[in-house]
Formats: sequence, C-alpha cells, structure tokens
Amino acid sequence: MQIGIFHTLQLVRFTSVGAFLTDGETEVLLPKKFVTNQMEVNQNIRVFVYLDHEERLVATTQHPYVTCNDFAYLKVSHTNQYGAFLQWGLEKDLFVPFREQNTKMEVNKRYLVYVYIDGQSNRLVASSRINKFIDKEPANYTDNEAVEITIYHKTDLGYNVIINQKHKGLLFQHAGVETLRPGDKYPAYIKQVRPDGKLDVTLHLTVADAITDHAKVILEELEANDGFLGLHDNSSPEEIKTVLRMSKKNFKRAVGTLYKNQQIELVENGIRLKN
Repeated sequence: MQIGIFHTLQLVRFTSVGAFLTDGETEVLLPKKFVTNQMEVNQNIRVFVYLDHEERLVATTQHPYVTCNDFAYLKVSHTNQYGAFLQWGLEKDLFVPFREQNTKMEVNKRYLVYVYIDGQSNRLVASSRINKFIDKEPANYTDNEAVEITIYHKTDLGYNVIINQKHKGLLFQHAGVETLRPGDKYPAYIKQVRPDGKLDVTLHLTVADAITDHAKVILEELEANDGFLGLHDNSSPEEIKTVLRMSKKNFKRAVGTLYKNQQIELVENGIRLKN
C-alpha cells in the first residue's frame, strides 16, 4: 500500500486501539482518535496513509497540506542533528534531511519543498532542492493549453513557476496580477513555447487568445466528425457546452473567426469544414 497518498479502504474490524482498514491485500490501522460513531464494518473510508513515529503503516482522516510527488510551501517547526521538520497538517512532522536542504533551514521560516518517498529508507521525506525534481526533457505543450502552476519564487521579470508538477516556466509580472506567494497553485495557460524550449505562462487568456483556442476545439471536433458539426446560432447553450465544453458566446465568436478566415461554411443544420 503506497504511503503519502489518499486511499479509499474498507473497514474490516474494530479493536481496542482503533479500526483496521484494508485494500484487499494489506491492512492498516486507523487509530482510535480518528474513529467515529458513524463508522461501521464494510464501510469504505477515505484516508491518508503514511508511517507513524515508529515507522509503522498508519491511516488518518486528517488532511495533509501536500501529498507524495507534489510541491508545497511549508513552515519549519524544529531542527535537530539530522535535519529539519516541517508542519504539514499531520501529527508527525515531515522530515527534510540536511542533504536535501538547498540552504540550511531555520525554525519558523517557510520553504518550497517537493515530497517523495526516499528509496533507501522507504520513508516519506521532503527536499528543497527543487531542480532535482524538474523534468529536463523538452516539454510537449501547445500555445493556450490549460495547465496548473505552482509559484516558485519572484524574479525581476515576474515569477518562476512549476508547470503541472514537472516543468519550469515564467509568469511575467503584469497589471492585474496580485502578489503571489511561493507554493500557491493556480490554473494558467501556456502563453508560448520559446524556440529554446523555455515556457511562458499567463493566468488569463486575452479575448483574441480565447477565440483562437475555442476555434481550435471546433476544428478538431469537425475533423473528428467527417467535417460536419450540428451546432449553430439557434443551438441551446447546454447543447454547445455538452459537445464543445464552451459557452454559446465563445462558440459564436469562434465560429465568426473561422467563417471570416474561410475555414468553415454555414449550412442549414450546422457548420461544415471547407475543403
């Protein structure tokens, strides 16, 4: 049973120390303090699984601030001769070995870290050596593609970000963007993939970008349906949203652009792709 993530497990029995849950192969203890009167045998319960202070597999109904293979901005609660310990929403703090500290961590300061399972100890640990966990392979993104970004740190140009937990990117500072904090996550869009492979992102598409993006969706749908799409000005907003996942307003704008560019023709029951 993988540690560091949420599991939906079946409750198999109660004991004096809590309740035992299983995924069908492995059993894990849900300590008594997390057991409620509403729980019953055979019930499915969503829990987070990790190792307790004695390195035993344990479940909790508490929600950590971060799960395995993800980034978070966490506060140091204390340090010792082995490393630092971060507050992450659970009783047992998250360990950062000295070897995984980009700079020596100090109590009460926050750091962006990546959480992973250490291959040697099989424990859940964190690292502030962020570059180790960034994918170095060229990213396969397209302009205007929707992504999720994690704010890394502020620069003179804007903010360095991590895209989809894999790649580095740059969010340029511009009017209308509030102050962003390291570790915060936001929906964003690929603004451009530069010739050198570097990525620029934006929090908001311009109207022109949005129209282009929606036009691409319509063209893809036309190509997938032999060049015909049974949607038009009189189609209901619900029908358009179901088929294309966009509003009627955006549909009409994109159709206008495609018609102006002579990429489609308007027919009685919909739109048709021009040869």
